[in-house]
Amino acid sequence: MRLHYLQHVPFEDPAGIFQWAAARGVPMTGSRLYEDPPLPTAGDFDTLLVMGGPMNIYEDDRYRWLPAEKRLIGEAIGAGKIVVGICLGAQLIADALGARVQPNRWREIGWLPVRRRETAGFLGEALPPVWEAFHWHGDTFDLPAGALHLAASTACAQQGFVYDDRVLALQFHLETTPESARALIAHCGHEIDGGPFVQTAARMLADPARFARANALMHRLLDRLCGFDR
Repeated sequence: MRLHYLQHVPFEDPAGIFQWAAARGVPMTGSRLYEDPPLPTAGDFDTLLVMGGPMNIYEDDRYRWLPAEKRLIGEAIGAGKIVVGICLGAQLIADALGARVQPNRWREIGWLPVRRRETAGFLGEALPPVWEAFHWHGDTFDLPAGALHLAASTACAQQGFVYDDRVLALQFHLETTPESARALIAHCGHEIDGGPFVQTAARMLADPARFARANALMHRLLDRLCGFDR
């Protein structure tokens, strides 16, 4: 299995997913889109991982690599690849499947509970009914046609979906480590605005065990998605 990731900014890499890939013997390659590299084709990988970032999916004029990235995501889905999107990556997948992406009513930043939906299906069985996830987002998406609604939170109805049992979109972060959380705070701390679903940096970093629990859930989802638990 060949896993390729698309990284949008230097401070949001696959973090805890690196440990999953190393433990499973999955080779990983990546494209750092902020360096404007040539993108792979859908034939160059088996799994595509699309990371988060502070930009929006509708900022094509500002980020010249966005149109090509959107085409690649659509081609990967059309070619039957496994595709995983996290935060911005989930929004890009939703866009590729024809769903609307728009600002959410509330910004969500910090550790907040997420609830599994009854429609979550095969992949949802890898998740508990309620879990704590790390969040850092202001946009949301509509559920694409034909997708299974995976999860919701109090502030955001669309926290994830599954499409064709091989495309996984997560609005929240389960890959985050203490190091990657500190990097997000350092670069995007101006978004910590005191809103009702926004936590302080100190509260986000107070309990390192939260990150280990979240990473374990991410690994469980990837095991199920990629067939390591069968």
